[in-house]
Amino acid sequence: MKKILLIASAAFLCVTGFAQTKFAHVNTEELVQLSPESDQARATLTASRKEAHDTYQAMVEELQTKYQKYEQNAQTWTAAIRQSKEKELTDIQTRIHEFEQSIQTELQQQQQQLMAPIYQKAIDTVKEIAKAGGYIYVFEVNGLVYFDESQSTDITPEARKRLNIPEGRTLEALQAEIQAQQQQLQ
Repeated sequence: MKKILLIASAAFLCVTGFAQTKFAHVNTEELVQLSPESDQARATLTASRKEAHDTYQAMVEELQTKYQKYEQNAQTWTAAIRQSKEKELTDIQTRIHEFEQSIQTELQQQQQQLMAPIYQKAIDTVKEIAKAGGYIYVFEVNGLVYFDESQSTDITPEARKRLNIPEGRTLEALQAEIQAQQQQLQ
C-alpha cells in the first residue's frame, strides 16, 4: 500500500510540476535582421563592399590598359622591355588575385564583428524576458519541427518592442529593401 501511495504521489508531483512549466518561443532571426543596429551594420557592409568593388575594378582597368598597350607595342620593344612589361602584367594579375582572396576574408570578418553584438543583444533581451515571465524554456522557432502555439508563448513581439523594431516591419519588407538597394548599386 505504501508503494502505491508513493508512486501516486510521485506521479502527482510530476504532473503538477510539468503543468507549472512555462514554455516560450522566439524568432531570433527576425529580431536580429530587423533591429535598427542591423540596418547600420548592413549600411557599413554595403559601403565596404562598394569600396572593395571599386578598388577591384580599378585594378582590372589598370591591367586591361597596360595589356592593350603591351599588345600594341610588343613588336617594337626590345626583349628586355617586353620582359619587363610582361612581369609588370603578371604582378598586377597576382595583386588582383591576392586582393580578391583577402577582401573576401576581410568582409566576412567585418560582418561577423558587426553582427556579433547584435545577436548578443537579442539573446540578452530574450533571456531578460524569459526570466521576467518565468519561462523555463525558450525555443528558437526556426529550429523546431513542430510546436503547439497554444502551449507556448511567443515572446518575439515583446523582444521586438525592447529592441526598438518598428511594429509593421517584416522580414519580407526588409528583403525587398535589400534587393532594391542592390539593384541601385548595379
